[in-house]
Amino acid sequence: MNTIDVPAGTEPLRVLAISGSLRADSVNSALLRAAGALGGAAVKLELWDGLAAVPPFSEDDEAEPGAGVSAMLAAFAGADALLFATPEYNRSLPGQLKNALDWASRPYGRSVLTGKAAAVIGASPGNFGGRRAHADLTKVLKACGARVVGDELCVAQAHTALGEDGLPVGEELRTALTGLLAALGEAVRTAGTE
Repeated sequence: MNTIDVPAGTEPLRVLAISGSLRADSVNSALLRAAGALGGAAVKLELWDGLAAVPPFSEDDEAEPGAGVSAMLAAFAGADALLFATPEYNRSLPGQLKNALDWASRPYGRSVLTGKAAAVIGASPGNFGGRRAHADLTKVLKACGARVVGDELCVAQAHTALGEDGLPVGEELRTALTGLLAALGEAVRTAGTE
């Protein structure tokens, strides 16, 4: 199995994995778990499950956003990097994920997303792998100030691309996932040198 190496004297990369799907059987959540397994000792990946607890964004509630938003902001802030996996709903990203990013983008220029290394992947049972949602999510993250790294990684025919063990069946997808995690690690290590 492909994994990435831990550079000598380096702590594992703390990656918060955010699935845009609320479904228990989500192929996007499965893809995030696969990324964590492929990261090996170099990556400490935590799958965040608080998306359903984030209420609709309102500027009126910014001073006291509530427990769901506060927990999300703390989780985002505590991670070295963020890894998003999004399904495609009506040719774009799910509303609940966009809503969470609206919360996370505040205050503008000083939010938990400003300068944060992030990457986007997506999976779909269809033939396009959620490409439009991937593009829209990338655009939103960049608008929020995140440093989006890596190439497009959209997994089509996800139910056959991932095996019964949850790991990618094909070597190309395994390599792409480990490469993306390595790119996140490099972005975190070089953040202060740019």
